Amino acid sequence: MHNTVVLHAAAMPTAPALLLRPWCMEDVPALVEVFQDPVLRRWTNSVVKDDADAMRWVQTERRGWATGGRFGFAVLETYPGSSHGQLVGNVVLKEASPGKPSAEVGYWTAAHARGKGVAPRALEALTGWAFDTLGPDGLKQLELLHQVDNPASCRVAEKSRYDFDRVLAAAPPTFPRDGHLHIRRRDTVE
Repeated sequence: MHNTVVLHAAAMPTAPALLLRPWCMEDVPALVEVFQDPVLRRWTNSVVKDDADAMRWVQTERRGWATGGRFGFAVLETYPGSSHGQLVGNVVLKEASPGKPSAEVGYWTAAHARGKGVAPRALEALTGWAFDTLGPDGLKQLELLHQVDNPASCRVAEKSRYDFDRVLAAAPPTFPRDGHLHIRRRDTVE
């Protein structure tokens, strides 16, 4: 797969269109700014305090594309007539490989964009792409995990038709608290 994949989510009456594309070094300043949010830092294992951290983060995302096991997308709000967008989030397909029956999705939304439906719309675009791209080789389901004390992520899962499956035990340090596992099966994609 190439890191030239670009996905779109249409504008809504209350929110602009979204553009999803692989992360690039031009995203570094916006990434540092977004990670100033303590709520975002609470729910992610990533540490982005300065430009050097952000550059490492982008390089890691780009390596994921190069190796074909992790596909991270910067989510940008776009407006008609503008060639650039504002960073509003991240979606990622993890642990993906041709022939593997399942993969994991993840996401976060920048503080200034919460409540605009960014995560569900971006997740829907990623979900469709994942099933279209990897489905013919055997992808049957996508898994979404979040900590039990993150009700916003639970709402995103529900809005995105990822059905609650079960509670998962904590697995520190990467998953420090119990979590919910939500699943979206290939046959629920329209």
